[in-house]
Amino acid sequence: MALVDDLSATVPTEEISRRRALGMMTTAALGVAGVGTVITTIRYMSPNVLFEPATRFEVGRPEDIPVGTLIVLAAQKLYVVHDEAGFFAMSSVCTHLGCMTRYDDARQGIFCPCHGSQYDKQGRVTGGPAPRPLVRLELTLERGRLVVDSRKEVAGDFILEV
Repeated sequence: MALVDDLSATVPTEEISRRRALGMMTTAALGVAGVGTVITTIRYMSPNVLFEPATRFEVGRPEDIPVGTLIVLAAQKLYVVHDEAGFFAMSSVCTHLGCMTRYDDARQGIFCPCHGSQYDKQGRVTGGPAPRPLVRLELTLERGRLVVDSRKEVAGDFILEV
């Protein structure tokens, strides 16, 4: 059997086109990877800001809120109460599983429609599975107006005397 010198043999055109096709696929794959890298780099450099709702807001003037009033602020998820001792704010989020509670004026109480927890107007548990009272929030008087900060919790017996 005679040896054939592969380097001197002519290469068929079919093999050249296969090499060319593989080269084009490699170039395309590298191009897609490069474009993906550029897009990822640009997205990394641009700011990714999450705008959250304000946690401090004014409720109103104390003299405009009569004694015995419970104000429901559904958008802020809280209640503001004015009783004989003064003012206080509490979260409307149930302490059982985080459902939104509702105030029932006819029964003079706060109720969780999901699991049946019940609270009085002071936020104390009166029935149901809730393990603790509603969370009281910081309430201050600034420039003659009541201001609630929903980020700050206060003691369960906190009352703002005005």
